[in-house]
Amino acid sequence: MKVLIATEKPFAPVAVKGIKETFDMAGYACETLEKYTEKAQLLAAVADCQGLIVRSDIIDAEVMDAAPELKIIVRAGAGYDNIDLAAATARKIVVMNTPGQNANAVAELVIGLLIYTMRQRFNGKSGSELMGKKMGLMAFGAVAQNVARIAKGMGMDVSSYSPLNRPQKIIDAGFHVHESLEALFHYNDIVSLHCPATPQTIGSIGYDQLMCMKPNSILVNTARAEVIDEEGLLKAMEERQDLRYITDIKMKRHDEAVEKLGDRYVFTPKKMGAQTAEANINAGLAAAQEIVDFIEDGVKKCQVNH
Repeated sequence: MKVLIATEKPFAPVAVKGIKETFDMAGYACETLEKYTEKAQLLAAVADCQGLIVRSDIIDAEVMDAAPELKIIVRAGAGYDNIDLAAATARKIVVMNTPGQNANAVAELVIGLLIYTMRQRFNGKSGSELMGKKMGLMAFGAVAQNVARIAKGMGMDVSSYSPLNRPQKIIDAGFHVHESLEALFHYNDIVSLHCPATPQTIGSIGYDQLMCMKPNSILVNTARAEVIDEEGLLKAMEERQDLRYITDIKMKRHDEAVEKLGDRYVFTPKKMGAQTAEANINAGLAAAQEIVDFIEDGVKKCQVNH
């Protein structure tokens, strides 16, 4: 059994060490392909592997065809839209993710970016506090649940709308459930997106949603760039000079957004949600264990394709 860790954006060395130790104990060979710059490098590296661990790396049909022995792909993280699930299913390759392993890291980033933004980027001017603000969460998965936990501890009024039909989870956690996306945007001072990119959510947040937000509201996106209708967002924010947009995913129309929105567009140079030592280690070790459990015992608990 040979496993490849293919990461254009590498794991921390301590995470790689732990992953390799997991495979050593199982008697598996493990190789790494880090910071690669061309797809051809990935195609060559996967040729004889049966397992594959990736982060945000694009794994499409061409990559799978280059790995005829491939049995399992694990995305070390929650989102898996970088993997062609249909192609994997057609080739009888199991695809898994590691839900929850990065959740606290992303949640802390949300709160950190909000504090930075609401305190005027620490430029010396008077800002405002999170305590008492109404915060709405779109979806209520692991990341949103961690955001809710931290926000509640800071004295915020937390509510949620789940397009994935999870109202009972929201109720059980003690938070208000919105009946519609429009209600979520209308009610809250801050709306934070935590939904995957699906046919239902892609391009779902744009002009209409932002225009119904309260005065001086903030939209936060640490989920996926694809859920934003950038044209609609830019149009709304030009008309509503009081709105702000925070993200760790630079917009495709980034230069235009910087020019038109100025300081109201807050972004990180690279996607930062899972960029902590703890999340890096947690996701990597979980990915390795999922491969071992699948190969040895057929465990498919985190399978995302069927």
